[in-house]
Amino acid sequence: MPRPTATQLVYGSATVFLSTLAMLLLSQTQTGIGVAVIAIAGLGLGLLVAMTAPIPGVSRVVRRHVVRAKSPAAPAPLDPVATSYEPVPQPRLVERAGAAEARIGEPSH
Repeated sequence: MPRPTATQLVYGSATVFLSTLAMLLLSQTQTGIGVAVIAIAGLGLGLLVAMTAPIPGVSRVVRRHVVRAKSPAAPAPLDPVATSYEPVPQPRLVERAGAAEARIGEPSH
């Protein structure tokens, strides 16, 4: 199980605090059992929100594919829009590498 991200922790903590406060104010309970039930419900709701918060950098399609394949190294599906670019020619890098090799024997001034 992956570690929760900072976003998930913040969402979950805020949900626990706000939902517990709201339920306590709306129910106006004064018994210890009522407060305990509301606290447990708030924790459960916060856990649910934290686990369903989006994970940055991983699309839902990839997560579903990894879960179905049960393989952590499953390849991501190719996006035709993202891969429709032409590779950038790099003749300058080759020329510079050749020029650097030619200057190895030259004296420095």
